[in-house]
Amino acid sequence: QVQLVESGGGLVQAGGSLTVSCAASGDTSCISAMGWYRQAPGKERELVATITSGGNTYYVDSVKGRFTISSDNAKNTVSLQMNSLKPEDTAVYYCNAALRCFWYAPARNYWGKGTLVTVSS
Repeated sequence: QVQLVESGGGLVQAGGSLTVSCAASGDTSCISAMGWYRQAPGKERELVATITSGGNTYYVDSVKGRFTISSDNAKNTVSLQMNSLKPEDTAVYYCNAALRCFWYAPARNYWGKGTLVTVSS
């Protein structure tokens, strides 16, 4: 079992910055990647950014150049620095961890409860 707790959400004006963080606890030894998803009301959840245990990163096109994902494997934390925020970034941001203890088995995904980011115009 892995528990994920997000923090750092809040209200920010367009053009501003905000950092959301996630701390993982429990059996974290098999975490192969962590990432951030977001979901706005009435919209489907979408992948925002991921980072593997080896440091490889991925960003959805809409946030490239504005968001930066980072992690500390020793501390089992992941953060998302969000700059130049836009109203369309408003959503609940969810932390995700992928556990893959066995290469031949599908990864197990764990989720945090989310933190709300509201960007005002």
